[in-house]
Amino acid sequence: MGKAIVFKKLLLHAVLILGVLASIFPFYWLVVMSTNQTSAIFAFPPKLTFGGYFAINYRHVLDNMNFYRALLNTLFIAVASTTLQLFFNSLTGFTFAKFKFPGSRALFFIMMATMMIPGQMLLVPQFIIVKTLGWVGSYKALIAPSIASAFGIFWIRQYALAIHNELLESARIDGCSKFGQYWRIALPILRPALAFLAITTFMGVWEDYLWPLIVLTDSSKFTLMIALQQLKSVHTADYSMVMTGTLMATVPLIVVFLVVSRQFIAGIMEGAVKS
Repeated sequence: MGKAIVFKKLLLHAVLILGVLASIFPFYWLVVMSTNQTSAIFAFPPKLTFGGYFAINYRHVLDNMNFYRALLNTLFIAVASTTLQLFFNSLTGFTFAKFKFPGSRALFFIMMATMMIPGQMLLVPQFIIVKTLGWVGSYKALIAPSIASAFGIFWIRQYALAIHNELLESARIDGCSKFGQYWRIALPILRPALAFLAITTFMGVWEDYLWPLIVLTDSSKFTLMIALQQLKSVHTADYSMVMTGTLMATVPLIVVFLVVSRQFIAGIMEGAVKS
């Protein structure tokens, strides 16, 4: 019986290790190819060791695109969109969870129904709205549609339902307004949910390609995903340079993910200790 348990544990660990290696390999391949020449990408058997061409590829990236300008553009848009989403989604989700008002139930279900609409179907009406407002070619065209999301509101609402009504009632008796209950009571409790929402929102905005491609007209305002397309010519492509540019665009995203994920885990641990 003991041997069977040990065998199951070993098998489970082996499957988990294989899963981790399969998940890490694409990033490892990206790093390897960014340190080699294009010819190594098409070599057979494939080259799995690091080369010595990263500095050359890095210089080629900077020569063929305004990388740091695109990085700052993307960082500004991602931070602004994430901050606005965290505020409005948490405020709206907390309101739906803890306050009842006429039509709140119907309004919530209508909002949830919008999640069933494919994002591609919203591009045309969204572009018409942006064009009518005169925002085409500006950062506002990228940030304004990201102010709130149905998923973010739903996610925060589900988490806010666990907040004890006694806490809010005590705060109300002490003279705390409804916004004060949200700001002083709800937000600290919602921190793990906000951390998850921050990760998904930031990554989604950072990796967005289609909408910025539609609304941006000035190359000085291009995001990283659009600017990386400048590394590909019409007839040929230096794939080692493309891989290097992709790696340079991915590293800041990984750093942000690691920082916020720590806060996410810390919030979960804090909640576990308190309970």
